[in-house]
Amino acid sequence: MHRDTIDGVATITLDSPANRNALSAQLRRELIGHLDAAIADESARVIVLTHTGTVFCAGMDLKESRGAGAEQQGVTEVPRILSTIWESPTPVIARLTGPARAGGVGIVAACDLAIANEEATFAFSEVRIGVIPAVISVTVLPRLFPRAAHELFLTGETFDARRAVEIGLLNRAVPAAEVDAEVARYAAMLRLGAPLALAGTKELLRRSSSGVMADDFAAMNTLSAGYFAGEEGQEGIRAFGEKRKPSWVAAG
Repeated sequence: MHRDTIDGVATITLDSPANRNALSAQLRRELIGHLDAAIADESARVIVLTHTGTVFCAGMDLKESRGAGAEQQGVTEVPRILSTIWESPTPVIARLTGPARAGGVGIVAACDLAIANEEATFAFSEVRIGVIPAVISVTVLPRLFPRAAHELFLTGETFDARRAVEIGLLNRAVPAAEVDAEVARYAAMLRLGAPLALAGTKELLRRSSSGVMADDFAAMNTLSAGYFAGEEGQEGIRAFGEKRKPSWVAAG
């Protein structure tokens, strides 16, 4: 596995094609380390999670899981990976040019945006080997339409990238030759956003309603006022009035 940061984009590459980028103990540890480093890197405005080989991620390494105890099965590491991506203040884009299965689909769902080639396929194959998609459900279920989740979790059926877009798992499915351009297009748009505003918007998107509309409006009004009065908000307002790029774009 390796990580490169170029022009504000940190690219983390799953690089274990011999086992289809399965979530082995080594890959899990390396992925956590690279995610933490990319998030801590102030020059990284966007994180792209991609892969070598023909498969994005085959899920847990079943050879390692055979006869293994809870810790060896990644009981703590997989939730750490998913929560780190989900809660990352830096936006994360999944770039797929191959299949994702089980835990690999959980990683795709944890990312803020997901782009795949039209040939990519997906499956929640857990029930077919006698387990359940419990951990990945935390990131997957907020993305999927409920009927689709019931169908695909229970049947384990393989579905294509077009269906993945339709049910909310992917943002875009494009021809293989266009994947990199589409990822670059989204990364460029994300870099136009102010870093703290992007982090705050991600937190907003994770927020659950209180169930009382008046309370929600009060909380959102307070939150909004803080951003308007903050350093980024004031810089953005000045830049708009002065017809120039704000500092976070000009610096990039």
